[in-house]
Amino acid sequence: MSMLSMNLATLRNGSSFGEMIDDCLRHGVTAISPWRDQVAAVGLKEAALIVETNKLRVTGLCRGGMFPAPDAAGRQAAIDDNLRAIDEAATLGADCLVLVVGGLPGSSKDIVGARQMVADGIAAMLPYARAAGVPLAIEPLHPMYAADRACVNTIDQALDICVELGEGVGVAIDVYHVWWDPNLASAIARAGDMGRIFAHHICDWLVPTNDMLLDRGMMGDGVIDLKAIRAMIEAAGYTGPQEVEIFSRDNWWKRAGDEVIKTCVERYRAVC
Repeated sequence: MSMLSMNLATLRNGSSFGEMIDDCLRHGVTAISPWRDQVAAVGLKEAALIVETNKLRVTGLCRGGMFPAPDAAGRQAAIDDNLRAIDEAATLGADCLVLVVGGLPGSSKDIVGARQMVADGIAAMLPYARAAGVPLAIEPLHPMYAADRACVNTIDQALDICVELGEGVGVAIDVYHVWWDPNLASAIARAGDMGRIFAHHICDWLVPTNDMLLDRGMMGDGVIDLKAIRAMIEAAGYTGPQEVEIFSRDNWWKRAGDEVIKTCVERYRAVC
């Protein structure tokens, strides 16, 4: 399963880092994308040892970002935390650091200003990331998250930042967040022309969706045309792994990791 990566957010069922890796390996999954809190729980040194010992590919580290803040001190604190995230990504040998950029700071209604804070924040950390050899992957989030989680909501918006900042910044294309975009095909093609597709995340959009954050679907259970989007991404030149990232508090997070990964592998083969 070299083309399937498991974002460890999918396995938030109480398992330890080592247990999650054991479940992945049992089903032939040798690529992962951990979250920083999961790494911190086991310790960065131990997590890196587990990765090295099992010859795992780390397709990304989640997450950096969250740049906008009401004052300069808050913005600097975010930058400092992102520098630590770069160090963690480098230690794990991650393909990229995924950036969820943040929404409107405080009581602000200035989304244009928030987006500028995002660009400024990435610019401030970019030299450090380049020196560490860690690409930065901006993940556009669905517009429903514009106020609180990510004021960058389309691939094109993310690519505009990439154009402004230069090499070392690209995009993580998560189907949950971009499947609805009428300009999706042209945006993916643009990203490919720029060589800026750094990651591809998959899950599904359920109808109905009971919680916009914590009710993502298993591939094949929703309305996203996963094969069509993958075809666009491959036509744009990206042939890397598809990374399963499912936030599912009331369903998949309640199941054993072995069952979750077994299902992910089956669905990947059938519908992705």
